[in-house]
Amino acid sequence: MLGLGHVFKLGTLGAAVMAVGLLFQPAASSAQPLRIEITEGVIEPMPFAAPAFVAESAAAQNFAQELSQVVSSDLTGTGLFREIPREAHISQITSFQSPVQFADWKAINAQVLITGAADVNANGQLVVKFRVYDVFSGAEVGQGMQFVGTADGVRRMAHKVADQVYSRITGETGYFDSRVVFVSESGPKDQRAKRLAIMDYDGANLQYLTGSGAIVLAPRFSPDGSRVIYTSYQTGEPRIHVLNVGDVQSRILPAQGGMMSFAPRFAPNGQSLIYSATTGSNTDLFRMDIGSGQITQLTTSPSIETAPSFSPDGSQIVFESDRSGTQQLYIMSTSGGEPRRISFGEGRYGTPVWSPRGDMIAFTKQNAGRFHIGVMRTDGSEERLLTASFLDEGPTWAPNGRVLMFARETQGASGSSALYSVDISGRNLKRVQTPAGGSDPSWGPLQ
Repeated sequence: MLGLGHVFKLGTLGAAVMAVGLLFQPAASSAQPLRIEITEGVIEPMPFAAPAFVAESAAAQNFAQELSQVVSSDLTGTGLFREIPREAHISQITSFQSPVQFADWKAINAQVLITGAADVNANGQLVVKFRVYDVFSGAEVGQGMQFVGTADGVRRMAHKVADQVYSRITGETGYFDSRVVFVSESGPKDQRAKRLAIMDYDGANLQYLTGSGAIVLAPRFSPDGSRVIYTSYQTGEPRIHVLNVGDVQSRILPAQGGMMSFAPRFAPNGQSLIYSATTGSNTDLFRMDIGSGQITQLTTSPSIETAPSFSPDGSQIVFESDRSGTQQLYIMSTSGGEPRRISFGEGRYGTPVWSPRGDMIAFTKQNAGRFHIGVMRTDGSEERLLTASFLDEGPTWAPNGRVLMFARETQGASGSSALYSVDISGRNLKRVQTPAGGSDPSWGPLQ
């Protein structure tokens, strides 16, 4: 963790912050509240202005600049917002308490105005506060807030500000203050070194969790983001490992009768997991209680069942199986039983992942020599393909269920791997910046 303190609305009392008087008041309601309606159609990005945050002390100068830059980057990166360049600003924000000259912001067609300030208190903590305004109504959107944390948590505080702005304007939870664990890849295509890495959702603050001495696959976050479960060939055969993110210590989970185990994923309660295990030519699904090590076999079909994923309430599992003769998606109860098939389109389906909202399933599809990332309803209806390339695979959901991240491999002996993200409407496809190649991403919860 980066040492970020709690969140306090100004005008209230907290253990680490005492606000002064009535610095912030709840926003006045307007007849037509500012709101982006997110649909599957083409969205015209909402123009916003984000002047540089005011540095209320010399020690906060560099922090103020970084805060406003990260907030702006978060918002524009969604494809839903467009920043108005600062050189076009008419008004200059020199004090956080100064009245807003709304006419100046209307003149440059800003619909949203974000103002903020940063200071370093007597304890050396960074204090960040912000406001969001609907320019055309002249009303504040929601209440102003402030965050307190250590200086090395400046990006986290900026992400939290952006999450608040995003939420107030879209009505949905943000996803900027989150992290992604993935397999970092380096070296030639036929001899790649692979190690686990963790980063902010935008690629910043990258940290390696394992060395490159053993192949690692399919890392998955625990529901609270404190642990990562993954498959490693450290012992010479695939075994499931659990790693504590805080101290980067890992342990190997018990195997059943020498079976090769892989594709693990945590249950929503974080106390158990589901995974695949192979004996001979058969692969089945198993559930394990992490504390006791007790294992329950869930499938017994003479086929390959793998890539399981829990529903958000933990009652069901979606997985891939070739029991029908081709690779398709199935759903069954967490306790086992007869599964029902949900994929019926042309091609093969794999790596299903249940949306955190519970309403959709993302998947990889292979058809006619192309790979796609797609989504469908949990009954298999409304299938929609979002991408197409030589090789796209392994989708993972943002915490708010609005964005997917996945791995893309380019063609040829010199081909490379990289992480990409895309909105579930199929818009805003973009590469996630990492220092090397990447695969098998898993998006963690909001921090």
